[in-house]
Amino acid sequence: MVTTSDSYRILTKDLTRTLSRTASDPQVARETEYYRANIGNVKSIDDFLKNDRLYRYALKAFGLDDVSYAKAFIKKVLKEGIDDRNAFANKLADPRYRDLAATFNFARNGEATTSTDAVKQTTVDRYVQLTLEQTAGAQNEGVRLALYFARKAPELRSTLGILADKALLKVAQTALRIPAATSAIDIDKQVEIYAKRVNVEDFKDPKKLEAFINRFTTLYELDNGSAANPASSPSSILVGGRASFGISASTLASIQSLKLGGL
Repeated sequence: MVTTSDSYRILTKDLTRTLSRTASDPQVARETEYYRANIGNVKSIDDFLKNDRLYRYALKAFGLDDVSYAKAFIKKVLKEGIDDRNAFANKLADPRYRDLAATFNFARNGEATTSTDAVKQTTVDRYVQLTLEQTAGAQNEGVRLALYFARKAPELRSTLGILADKALLKVAQTALRIPAATSAIDIDKQVEIYAKRVNVEDFKDPKKLEAFINRFTTLYELDNGSAANPASSPSSILVGGRASFGISASTLASIQSLKLGGL
């Protein structure tokens, strides 16, 4: 049986190859080709919002495809940029909006915005990565969360960053065995709780990050078992198909060796 831990490890064993396979998917390749061919024609925020295909591609790259309908909201994010500490994007709790405004920084770069490498290449790389994560999540939410954590955790500057991101928080709650109900208490107390259990600087160390994610996937498996999703094999994530899912003997053995608290 293919576990959450197994699926994650196989997908990330050669992540470059996995991303290449994702990028070569016909639909992904078609959308990327259109984006590359047309993004340079965008010279303003209004141009960007009017080309719905480019707009949706970019928002998906930043994990914001679920709010693509809110164009007035996105326009305000982009119009104010990030240079002013009081800019709209800087006031939002969700860091994805600031990331979007930092990349599509029309407020600072004007017409030259779409000629930057961040817009032309980094956004494409993010689109492929997000596609992989979303496809993985359709099969097994635990794998999506693990992939997301691996990508975002090294960027964390403080424990507060975990609390501000629902996906990171879910991983941390699972791995550290902190009840979800703690989200209802005072934010300063939450910061204190997580700061005692984890040092975000450790996530810059690949080995410590891997150990934390391994703990998460193992405990996620324990919590969810076959309910995580029966079609969770790496092959089904990339090319379709079904595979059995459950807690293997090796997973149960690894649970016994996990230490509670910290990395």
